[in-house]
Amino acid sequence: MRLAKTMSAVAGGAALTLALAACGGSGAGGGGGADDAAGNGDEEIKVGVAMPTQTYERWIQDGNNVKKGLEENGYTVDLQFANDDIPTQTQQIDSMITEGVDALIIASIDGTALSSQLDAAAAANIPVIAYDRLINNSPNVDFYVTFDNYEVGVAQANSLLRGLGVLDKDGEETGEKGPFNVELFAGSADDNNSHFFYDGAMDTLKPYLDDGTLTVPSKQTDFDTVATQRWQQETAQKRMEDLLTSTYGGDTKLDGVLAPADPLSRGIITALQGAGMGPTIKDGLPVVTGQDAEIASIKLIDDGVQSSTIFKDTRNLADEAVNAATAFVEGEEPDANDTETYDNGEKVVPAHLLDIQPVFKDDIKPVLIDSDYYTADEVKKGQTD
Repeated sequence: MRLAKTMSAVAGGAALTLALAACGGSGAGGGGGADDAAGNGDEEIKVGVAMPTQTYERWIQDGNNVKKGLEENGYTVDLQFANDDIPTQTQQIDSMITEGVDALIIASIDGTALSSQLDAAAAANIPVIAYDRLINNSPNVDFYVTFDNYEVGVAQANSLLRGLGVLDKDGEETGEKGPFNVELFAGSADDNNSHFFYDGAMDTLKPYLDDGTLTVPSKQTDFDTVATQRWQQETAQKRMEDLLTSTYGGDTKLDGVLAPADPLSRGIITALQGAGMGPTIKDGLPVVTGQDAEIASIKLIDDGVQSSTIFKDTRNLADEAVNAATAFVEGEEPDANDTETYDNGEKVVPAHLLDIQPVFKDDIKPVLIDSDYYTADEVKKGQTD
């Protein structure tokens, strides 16, 4: 029997203890301004935090959580959101460097568009922490905090297989052979994580595609074809509508959709319901996966509309970013648990990876409510207080 890959468990509630290495160099950010500031207890420490957008619920939470953690350490924080506009983000980071921040935490819009900013940061001895999205083609990335992105894709694929009944809740095969018709969506091509997500998903789905348990009637499986620029919900909805028109106009039934993020999931579901499917999975709506456990999608899962999502506890990610920034400011090295995986084209960036947790309806209470990520009332309303 072919066993599905094991899904990761959610990381513990508190941030992992920071294991500090010997003082000294820290890549592009080693020595200089941050160390000097750390040596003077009376001098203000300022950290720049660049987030990509406020259109995704999770990035607002990330930014606020990082800011809160840094302020609790006594630092001043310059938090900026770039509204998915690359020139805006580059200007914001330029401004942070000019004002003399002691460290930078950057969640990039385009992981290849910040080389000149990172060169300037290195010249000013400002350490750079890539936040959840790897910054590519620069030697001046000092650290990376993220989730196990390949495992996110594995978990999404396994969630699709579970939703279709091919796997049970323990990840064991049920003997169900389908065939099931599915369509595939990926994230934005300029987001390094999108490739990890898709690779993890496709490596997991490949045996089922090869033996005919799954089929892709549109034949659209190439990453560049299925990628969704800027993770736009409207783009995913339009592509799903086009697929329904081009491929499912006759008797062909769509059984499931691999969707890489909750906003895209909601756009896909809107297209499916607009075509007369559903309104719930029990009523014939195809199984749709997701990611980020956004409150609107958690309500859809609770209501039997969206099948699943992937919970990434961004509270823990923010804690690790704060730990890394604090280590650099104090002249230390952050705690890396992966020094092999994340090659940005110029160097292998030391990283701290966090675990993830698939969420189905039965997981909402133990994973999200009991951990105080959401309240039961917020789940019921589909919005946070």
